[in-house]
Amino acid sequence: MSSTHAGVEAIRERLALAFGEQGLEVQDDSHLHAGHAGAREGGHYTVRLVSERFAGLSRVARHRLVYDALRELMHQGIHALVIDARTPQEC
Repeated sequence: MSSTHAGVEAIRERLALAFGEQGLEVQDDSHLHAGHAGAREGGHYTVRLVSERFAGLSRVARHRLVYDALRELMHQGIHALVIDARTPQEC
């Protein structure tokens, strides 16, 4: 992982603070995008979250909460982010 990439642990820390540890998975998919033009700009990550905070929210609103939690990291090495945000009842 390049020093410009945000990194799984940094992403995990921010999301754990905002949503808790339970139901949190962060995966680095950067290796799947080697050679892609944006790969030099940062990493590609998949985030799976389960939280009551998503109850009653649209998919867009859920994604906004995740982006808000990662705001500082978005400019420090996240090029692409896949988000799967669900409530415990949706699992």
